[in-house]
Amino acid sequence: MDLEIKNFIKVWVIATISLCYCYYVASKIPRGMLRLLSLLPIMYIFIILPFNLSSVHFCGPTVFFLVWLANSKLLLFSFDQGPLSPPPPKLFHFISMACLPIKVKQDPPTEPLDSTPLYIEESQTKDYKVPYQNHTQTLQKSSPKIVPRSILFGINVMLLVLLFNTYNYKQYLNQNVVLALYCCHVYFELEIVLALCAIPARAIFGFQLEPQFNEPYLATSLQDFWGRRWNLMVTSILRPTVYYPTQRISTCIIGNKWAQLPAVIMVFVVSGLMHELIYYYLTHVHPTWEVTWFFVLHGVCTAIEIIVKKTLTDMWRLHRTVSGPLVVAFVAMTGVWLFFPQLLRNGVDEKAIREYSILVTIVKDNLPQHLL
Repeated sequence: MDLEIKNFIKVWVIATISLCYCYYVASKIPRGMLRLLSLLPIMYIFIILPFNLSSVHFCGPTVFFLVWLANSKLLLFSFDQGPLSPPPPKLFHFISMACLPIKVKQDPPTEPLDSTPLYIEESQTKDYKVPYQNHTQTLQKSSPKIVPRSILFGINVMLLVLLFNTYNYKQYLNQNVVLALYCCHVYFELEIVLALCAIPARAIFGFQLEPQFNEPYLATSLQDFWGRRWNLMVTSILRPTVYYPTQRISTCIIGNKWAQLPAVIMVFVVSGLMHELIYYYLTHVHPTWEVTWFFVLHGVCTAIEIIVKKTLTDMWRLHRTVSGPLVVAFVAMTGVWLFFPQLLRNGVDEKAIREYSILVTIVKDNLPQHLL
């Protein structure tokens, strides 16, 4: 573990130095292919850095932050787009926004509300007759907060600890129950890790940040789940890098009405391939493409959902008390079928549980005796 911590520190020191180059050198190069060429070595460095890590809890987030998020942001930055353009006035702002899963709150956009139908459902905004509206405002109106996020964070931490302790009795539990616990584990751990990464940016720099999750267990449709509630940092990156370019191309080929469908499916395909890459870093085993098919399946089902909504409009719609549980059940069942098998076959779950046990032991050994 000591060696792994040293490697983790080394990886992030190199990543920080690389982003200093991006800020001081690449940002001064005119946008376009020339700037992209100057950033390609940094993107390559970000791709190979996670191979120095073997821990699930160190390697997984590092791959997500550097290989997926940071490289996507640098790709957009090459053409003066995305959260890094224009470059923030301070270096550490640039570094934080480049490699952390954070999104600074912006002023209301100047594009029509119905220009992003993948992410905002008509049925959830039809009562607000506002031609231009901030996405965060819409999110708050459609899903009012009941308890502060700090309390939700504390609850998630306690539930994750409870889950890890439950794993001690895993041999006595039904396999389906264990898989259901893994579904909860993925959500709790992701929300905790992303929230912890946002704390320094909020505390040190005073950033007002968008939420990383928006209570995905309250989703009423697949559009709602993937576009407005689950891992919104990924959503905000996939829009400009995949969704909008594909939509523009599709509009030229099939027209504006259905151009959204290929864009939606392409977003899920890219997401599946990126998860396949993350799995490779964790397992070092050639991909079996199950996780890609998981996202392709959800992309096709989301596209069908869009077609049904456009065709039937308000003639028929399931009540949220019915559609909500159906959506959560569908995500969980397809996750058990396609998302988890590759991780289970290669023992990633057991490795993560062992790492938790090691962490608990280290904390106990370093705590003063009177606190134990």
